[in-house]
Amino acid sequence: MSNTLVLDVDGTLVDTNYHHTVAWLRAFRGVDITVPAWRVHRAIGMGGDKLVAAVAGDNVERDHGDTLREAWERHFDEMIDEIQPVEGAHRLVRAAADLGLSVVLASSGKRKHVEHYLKLIDPGDVAWTTSDDVEDSKPAPDLIQVALREVEGERAVVVGDSVWDCEAAARVGLPSIGLLTGGFGEKELVDRGASAVYADLDTLRAELSDLPFAAVEDPNA
Repeated sequence: MSNTLVLDVDGTLVDTNYHHTVAWLRAFRGVDITVPAWRVHRAIGMGGDKLVAAVAGDNVERDHGDTLREAWERHFDEMIDEIQPVEGAHRLVRAAADLGLSVVLASSGKRKHVEHYLKLIDPGDVAWTTSDDVEDSKPAPDLIQVALREVEGERAVVVGDSVWDCEAAARVGLPSIGLLTGGFGEKELVDRGASAVYADLDTLRAELSDLPFAAVEDPNA
């Protein structure tokens, strides 16, 4: 059976979490709403369709949700040229391919942003999917399910930097591996389901063959 490595992108392969946090804070200030930076950071990794309500409440989502998402995108676009890959991103993807693993990127980000990240990472010919491909973003499992269909994965493990990656994996019965590259702590990643947590991508790369791949459940079963 083929093994698939499902990789998150933001915070895992590209160092974007704090840029996203700043962009959201600027968006909120644009409608005269102040939210704590730590709360925004803790929500990074879930889709923008959920983040506004998560950090500021349902009333703010109802009154300003679309405006805030448009402003976030504008502010983030202004910073995108500052984005750099996480150290070891290219090496991880290429090593996985060399081991015969299928690699698919599953990002809650926008397609245009992921296209930009791919140029930075240079991952080779890998499958990828974005929030534009699903109706419901992380922590819903839709992105993972779509990603696995892209490569017809039979066994898989999900790798990400946020609790939302771990939760999405758990919802489809898959193990997850956490990374500290996005600023989430080891304990909180483990508490949300991570089987193991790595400090960096190169350490993870050295143990790719030992990851806990599990059978992909048939959603129609």
